[in-house]
Amino acid sequence: MRLIARFAKDRGTHFDVITVYNGKTDVQQCDKNKPLIESLTKKYPAAIWFERKMFDDFGIQVEGAFDTRPLLHHERFPKNIHPMLKNFNDKSLDLVEPTAYPYERINGDGIFEVAVGPIHAGIIESGHFQFSQAGEDILHLEVRHFYKYRGIEKLLENKTLDEAKAIIERISGNESVAYQIAFFEITAQAWHVEIPIHIRKRNALLLELQRVISHLTSLGFIPNDAGFEAALAICSKLSEAARRVMQRITGHRFGFAAIGFEIKEIDIEDFSLYLDSLQKDINWFEDWITDIPSLWDRFDNTGKISLAKAIKYSTVGVVARASGVTQDTRDNQFYIDYGFEMANEKSLDVAARFKVRISEVKNSIVMMRNFLDNTNEKVIFKSLHDGEYNSFVESSLGELFMHVQIKDSLIERFFVRDPSFVNWQALHTMMDGNIIADFPLINKSCDLSYAGNDL
Repeated sequence: MRLIARFAKDRGTHFDVITVYNGKTDVQQCDKNKPLIESLTKKYPAAIWFERKMFDDFGIQVEGAFDTRPLLHHERFPKNIHPMLKNFNDKSLDLVEPTAYPYERINGDGIFEVAVGPIHAGIIESGHFQFSQAGEDILHLEVRHFYKYRGIEKLLENKTLDEAKAIIERISGNESVAYQIAFFEITAQAWHVEIPIHIRKRNALLLELQRVISHLTSLGFIPNDAGFEAALAICSKLSEAARRVMQRITGHRFGFAAIGFEIKEIDIEDFSLYLDSLQKDINWFEDWITDIPSLWDRFDNTGKISLAKAIKYSTVGVVARASGVTQDTRDNQFYIDYGFEMANEKSLDVAARFKVRISEVKNSIVMMRNFLDNTNEKVIFKSLHDGEYNSFVESSLGELFMHVQIKDSLIERFFVRDPSFVNWQALHTMMDGNIIADFPLINKSCDLSYAGNDL
């Protein structure tokens, strides 16, 4: 089984710890007077961030965990404060004197540490990377994020679905459409409404357009981090063109407020002409960049993650599929009927992740042509039902999992697991045999989200 998520709920008299696998969900009750659960990290290493988060959120201790350091709570966060408890209603915190974070260390002659971040030179979210080095060689990397803890899970408590929508769609800008679709599907479940096929097609079209924007951006920045700026110039032009198409269709470059039961008509002729142009551009780009040996010398065998480790660390999206994992939430009859083909590579490296992105852009063009449909039928609503609802969406970064519990027509518990939450945890496994100058290239080839983690 593949681990998807692990999170907790405050049930008043006890905690429920929910563990989601593919095809199975386990619920374990936990005594509030002695909140203790067993760690899953021996079998699922990626469980560790989930478990550390549960302690920060609820004070639930994890027995047998190899790491019990705070995850969300940084140096000045007050001790014994767990903001996801139902009785926590403070509007501010009394910050404490900072204590040094105990980074993992490797000792030995000639070994030194390099700290990168959390503030970076470019336009990038906060994130810290702690390297242990022997000269240029990377011995170990520790990733530390969550510098912009926004309290989104707490913020959404007691909100209506309508009030929550604008917040959820802005959690991670480069995955806005995916977040919207995940929440839209949960809304439909709660209203007991079957999503009409024309709306499913429109949602899928916008999701693929967002995937194209994301992949084109990465296809420019990956070569740029190998010193080949020309690719960035070309792909920046292509991704900007795609963003302008998104704005024409939805009214916003990031597709905010794009997903709903009422849809705007698309200029099919204009969009088809755009797809024709994009098809020519991506074919030319693939032929051009494939024929630059010096670039592939940097890509090949750099940042490898084996199939076994990709599975062990529960990776998703391009990171997983470039290591031979055949996992994609779109691998279902609906998408297959409209032209979906799973992209896979087996060389495990930056080159594989680059090639998967090109393949996915080309496949997205095929699907977007097939999704074009201006049907617009009225959807009849009945009544909102309390309950617990899940959704899965294949964002440009990988599988997005969302859970919403509704009680008395309000959100009782909101939880989302961004694909980057698991993929960040596998990043350190890609450092073996690489030098620190290759880190930006490896990191960019994974295209991981900071904002998607900093809830």
